[in-house]
Order: sequence, then structure tokens, then C-alpha cells
Amino acid sequence: MKHVGKMKNNSARVAVVYRTLPGDHTSCLVVGTHGLGDSYHDTLMNVIEGDSGQQANELADILSARRFPDGSNMLGYLHSNKHLIKVKTSMVMMTPDAQTQIPLDELNAIIADQKGISLEDLAVSDGAQKKAEKKSVAKEESSIVITDDTGQSLDLSPAELRSKADALFKQAQQLRKKADEIDPPKKKEKVEKVVAE
Repeated sequence: MKHVGKMKNNSARVAVVYRTLPGDHTSCLVVGTHGLGDSYHDTLMNVIEGDSGQQANELADILSARRFPDGSNMLGYLHSNKHLIKVKTSMVMMTPDAQTQIPLDELNAIIADQKGISLEDLAVSDGAQKKAEKKSVAKEESSIVITDDTGQSLDLSPAELRSKADALFKQAQQLRKKADEIDPPKKKEKVEKVVAE
């Protein structure tokens, strides 16, 4: 299972929220799963084990879009309650299954090699454009600010903006269809204008 591991020094179970950090590819952000209350722990594990959690490149990507039972944004809650801990990638053993263990720093090196990028680029953007480039492009091309559920602005590439727009458009269509089912729109009657001669 992706995103789960344990600390080398004490075998504490952790979920890896960010495999690497911008400007520090030898560090990651983890959350100790046993430090959470039962409902928070269970919700976090359900997200990790779910299809979207397993397909996410970084666990943070899915946590930023999900909520805990109390309605709080998952990533925002973990951050504001100091559950996100910065540790060296060499201190984390990833445990994708019961038989496999691989140090996170080695896993990152393998992923970077497969993508044909450096570890520094993996840390910044996971193979896409560097964050700094995204910021300058976003500022030059648009004044639109996209924010997450916590109100923090997101740096999105043009492709990510298009994808978000498509998703919002589909959602709008579904809402419009549901509204029309509940309260069908009145058909406009054609009014013929008679022009007096």
C-alpha cells in the first residue's frame, strides 16, 4: 500500500504526506498515525487505502480535497494541529506490503530515475514544471487565484487549470440537471410581433 511506512529508529507507523520537500529533497513530511484520535485515524487510513489515495502521487494531493468527520479539511487539520512532522527521508522505511521494506530516500531515487529527472526536481514538482516557473507563468498569464479548502492559493499549471475547469463544468451540468428535475424550467412561448403598417 502506498504512502505508509515506519520510522527506522522506533518502528512508529507513519503516513508519508509529502515524499520530498521543495528546496530539501532529503526531507519529507509524515504524520504519526497513532497520534490521531480514533475517528481521525480511521478516516485517514480509509483515504489512504481507497482508490484515490492509492492513485495519488503525493498523499497531500488527496488530503487537501478530503474532510475529517468534523468537517475540517484533512491537510489543513493535520497542519494546524502540528501532526505534520519533517523528518529525513533516510529515516523512513516504506512498507508497501508485509514482505517489502524500502528506505524512502532509495524509493525517491528510483522514482526520479524512472521519470528521468533529478531528486531536486522530484522534490519541487514531481516531474512537472518547477514551482517557481508555475508561479511566474500564473502571475504573467492570469490574475485568477485558485485556493484550496484552507484558503491557501494553489500554483496550478495550465493543464491542471483546464482539468479543474472541466471538473467544475461537469459538476455545474449535474447540478443544473438536478435542479431542472426538481423544478422544470418554463418553456418560453414564442411571441409574434405584429408590425403595424
